[in-house]
Amino acid sequence: MSPTKVLTEVIREWSEVFMQRSMRDFKRFMDMTGLSFSQISILMRLVHDKGTGVSEIGEQLGVTNAAASQAVERLVQLDLIERTEDPDDRRAKRLALTQKGRALIEQGIEARSKWIGRLMDVLTPEQQNMIISALTLLTEAAHATKE
Repeated sequence: MSPTKVLTEVIREWSEVFMQRSMRDFKRFMDMTGLSFSQISILMRLVHDKGTGVSEIGEQLGVTNAAASQAVERLVQLDLIERTEDPDDRRAKRLALTQKGRALIEQGIEARSKWIGRLMDVLTPEQQNMIISALTLLTEAAHATKE
């Protein structure tokens, strides 16, 4: 088998293992919090993008502004996010995580980090360095092929 085919197969196998584990952990997190996929996606977006508006949330989720607004309202009621006026446009609202929302998401991130930590424990430092190099190359190649 050619090196390209071998690499493709190895990446496919790793992706399956990683996605299966990630989805299982994500489902557990959803069950534990009682939040939907969309609601957790909104919270995750706000971890990385402060000041997002409802329309950006709707675009990210692929839903109407009304549906996004409804999901946001539920998170506001749960005291996980807050709405504030956009200083540049008083008609627009900006969304941000509350302390409670940030703590909840950090709890989910910590759960995933534990699994990755256990995974790293079975690899030697040399193996870890090889993976660092390989994943860095793969990530750079992925960024170079963005559509």
